[in-house]
Amino acid sequence: MSHSRRIGVITAAAALLLTATACSAMGRSTVGVLSFRSEDSAAVLNYSNSPVTGCHKIVLPKGATHVYNNTLIDVILYRTENCQKADGKDGIYVGTTLSNVTAPVSLPWRSFSVVH
Repeated sequence: MSHSRRIGVITAAAALLLTATACSAMGRSTVGVLSFRSEDSAAVLNYSNSPVTGCHKIVLPKGATHVYNNTLIDVILYRTENCQKADGKDGIYVGTTLSNVTAPVSLPWRSFSVVH
């Protein structure tokens, strides 16, 4: 095996190892701020560097109608407090650095989970 080929194999193995390690959810966080706001409220609830595992309750009394995902990871919003489907409908997917607003007749968001 030539020297340049050997270096290429070692580099590819190192990249694969780093990728596998980066996908591990243990001890990982969202890296950034996820902001929520209720309808008719100026107050904003921020979650900074939330763990990527589990369900996270949105602790606004009326739930959230506005979300700003300023993290490096995508989230799914749910209308229930336990990240379960409501009325058979899936959660709302909000990609990294995007925002979303509920429709006027829909229920507010009550929890979120992280896509990892």
